[in-house]
Amino acid sequence: MSATVEQQPPTKPRSHRWRWIAVIAAVVILVGALVTAVLLRPSKNNQGAPSPAPTTSAAPPSSAAPASPAPTSAAPTSQAQPVPGFAFQPLWPFAGTTDAAAWQDSYRSGGHQPWHLDAGLTAQSFTQGYLGYQELDQITATTVQATQAWIGVGYRTPNGQQATAAVVHLAKLGSGTDAPWEVVGTEDTTLTLTSPAYGAKITSPATVGGRITGVDENIQVQARELQRGLVGQSAGVPAGGQNTPWSVPVRFSAPAGSVLTIAAATGGHVAGVERFAITGVTVGG
Repeated sequence: MSATVEQQPPTKPRSHRWRWIAVIAAVVILVGALVTAVLLRPSKNNQGAPSPAPTTSAAPPSSAAPASPAPTSAAPTSQAQPVPGFAFQPLWPFAGTTDAAAWQDSYRSGGHQPWHLDAGLTAQSFTQGYLGYQELDQITATTVQATQAWIGVGYRTPNGQQATAAVVHLAKLGSGTDAPWEVVGTEDTTLTLTSPAYGAKITSPATVGGRITGVDENIQVQARELQRGLVGQSAGVPAGGQNTPWSVPVRFSAPAGSVLTIAAATGGHVAGVERFAITGVTVGG
């Protein structure tokens, strides 16, 4: 009896097998490409809409403000610089747009002295480091409106409350989003400094005066220039009453064309300096 041999189905040639594998791989790749294209297609609601630029906010002013800030990378000039379109007298820390632009270059290249972008730190540094009113180590109020700012600086009373000695007025000097803050004056209330007029040209000696409301006041006046610092001062002048005039002659020494910050301060009741006011003038020839 002969054995029956079970026949196996014929196998496909090897070349056909590889051809089918190639076809399947091509289909997989095509489907993947179509899915990826659909997923990456932007929606109509976002087409053409620019991504919002990141916003930054300066750190809030604090008592850690540098009392004597490091000099700016470009030393300010002693002469008044023309500032087209700037409605104020630049007082500190820059003499004008040239100095401000020099700082901007150093900030953009190396991040130098970022405190120039903080109105609170600038006002506090001006008060403590430039005017020398060290005990005024509190930021009591902050108002910023576009390119101007009003910063209250003051001290703590014995019962722990904040008291405002002055409201320092600042303005952005120069152009660009990183234009620095510049001190341009003060918003005066019960102690005013009205003579000499803001932006006036003066010679030495100059009569400095205004009005005051208070009791047993002792007003002291100083004149400062960016490069030379203190260039003149007066002895204390007694004052007081209700909106009472006060005045005192002040001698100073500074070259013609120099910009001076004149500051009047009074205190002595609970702090050495309890109120102050400033104005900006130019030395005449």
